[in-house]
Amino acid sequence: MDPVSRNRAHQTEWYGRPLGELLGALLARLGITQAGLAETLGLSAPMLSQLMSGQRAKISNPAVLARLLAVQALVDDPGFDRMPPDAVRARLTAIRAEAPTTARNLRLPEPPPQANSDTVGAVQALLRAVASAAEIETAATRLDPDLPELAELLRAYGTGRTDAARAHYRRVMRSD
Repeated sequence: MDPVSRNRAHQTEWYGRPLGELLGALLARLGITQAGLAETLGLSAPMLSQLMSGQRAKISNPAVLARLLAVQALVDDPGFDRMPPDAVRARLTAIRAEAPTTARNLRLPEPPPQANSDTVGAVQALLRAVASAAEIETAATRLDPDLPELAELLRAYGTGRTDAARAHYRRVMRSD
């Protein structure tokens, strides 16, 4: 398999479809250029182009992924089609300004007291979008000696089954 086909296959596994399709759909809905989307996401325009063409496989910066998820949520909002263009531009500017610039500052919203499939699924999707199962297991193995609870979390959400992740969530959040 050639590198581009392999990268697109990985993108489909990690993001649900190749990034060219996903980002192309965002560009069409937003009515902006690749350069404009790259700026919003915090990427260079060439990097965005490489992701879209399959020359690169992964969005390795969690802050960029957080921004991409925020942009996707914006266009998926039921009221998006009624938003004036100025409001869309303002929201894109806010996404760029509010999103974290380092992995250390990346924080998920406070979880609700009870796990639901959306919460667990979102955490699983986020972990699996930034790393493969093998990478997550490697990280968990490295964390085991000093931070076993964090290693368990990585395994439960990153490589485990959804029902095991839900059980972990309930146990940790003490909502049993």
